[in-house]
Amino acid sequence: MFICQYDTEEGSKRMLKALAAYITYDLLSLSKDSRIADAINFFIYDTIKIFLLLSVIIFVISVIRSYFPPEKTKRILSHKKEFIGNILAALLGIVTPFCSCSAVPLFIGFVEAGVPLGVTFSFLISSPMVNEVAIVLLWGLFGWKVTAIYIGTGLFVAFFGGLIIGKLKLEKWIEDYVFKIHVGQVQETTPPTFRERLEGARWNTVDIVKKIWLYIVVAIGIGGFIHGYVPQDFLTHYAGRDNIFAVPVAVAIGVPLYSNAAGVIPIVYALMEKGMSMGTVLAFMMAVTALSLPEMIILRKVLKLPLLGVFAGIMTITIIAVGYLFNAIL
Repeated sequence: MFICQYDTEEGSKRMLKALAAYITYDLLSLSKDSRIADAINFFIYDTIKIFLLLSVIIFVISVIRSYFPPEKTKRILSHKKEFIGNILAALLGIVTPFCSCSAVPLFIGFVEAGVPLGVTFSFLISSPMVNEVAIVLLWGLFGWKVTAIYIGTGLFVAFFGGLIIGKLKLEKWIEDYVFKIHVGQVQETTPPTFRERLEGARWNTVDIVKKIWLYIVVAIGIGGFIHGYVPQDFLTHYAGRDNIFAVPVAVAIGVPLYSNAAGVIPIVYALMEKGMSMGTVLAFMMAVTALSLPEMIILRKVLKLPLLGVFAGIMTITIIAVGYLFNAIL
């Protein structure tokens, strides 16, 4: 079965590569030895492949997400003990909707529901870091092994980051007004039928693709430029295995950037093709998706500066450690 699946996947890639090559070299009549041809061929191939994968995987994940609305997630995590709660929160973060704009209401809802602070942070870390867009793009660009590494490291960071924050007992550094808010209970409704879940997933897929398509096209364009024009020696010199500071530099560059996984992964793919090591790439991607400056600004509405600093510091140290670990073993 796995051999058939592998052959099918490889056959699909060959078809897409042949189509991209036909458009680049036959229809556009570009020389195979030119840099612009390499860049355009990269752009065409990745654009077609990514949008095909996105449409399928987002639909499937949307169906799964329909079984975990925010109220149900809060009930599952409410009053769970640490460790077990951190594991559940990190896992639920993968399939539960989350973006920076929803950080504040989700945080308030979790606190009001009695979810421990460390468990709450495991969810807040996991949800933006390990998401369906990142999974589908990584699977399509790098294969299942790299995707599994990404999921595992994301869960690792979410689990230990939340566990450490929980052990430090930092509730005193939550803004006082958070504990005075009573969100109230949402009235239970009849669960949707499977047909309604499929219909909802279809609309959700269309909505997500509409929101992120421009990010993807721009990111693939940047990746195509890197692929075609940036010399390999340049990147391997500054971000290769021999540079001991490559990982923290990558994290420092990623923090002020604001992008979702759809925007950063095509760039990551081009960087890896040019010789950047896997650990450095993972650290950069995690910094962009889970440690971005805009999210820190939004979380400041519910967290006092000391707790925000502890959160950012733990995340930074953990992501850098993951980067160095994977540079050492891969």
